[in-house]
Amino acid sequence: MDIRAFQRQIELLYGERDRPRGIDRSFVWFTEEVGELAKEIRREPRREDLLRLELSDVLAWLVTLASQLGIDMAEAADRYAQGCPKCGATPCACP
Repeated sequence: MDIRAFQRQIELLYGERDRPRGIDRSFVWFTEEVGELAKEIRREPRREDLLRLELSDVLAWLVTLASQLGIDMAEAADRYAQGCPKCGATPCACP
């Protein structure tokens, strides 16, 4: 699934519920998911299934925020399509 399709799917699944919550509350949910991801990253031994689950939740909340802010995440990702946004190199050659 590409980024644009994923963003549309999340909007279809949760948009009606997320919009009334608003940007501020959605951002709180996003940061909670980042915290859950942090816990899984620190867990030893790491479990790939739980990391994947938490990463997908973080991504879902990120695109939820983008949708509420009117940002197309595929367009945002294009910033990196030609290399590092600062130096233009791949891999990045910034000091």
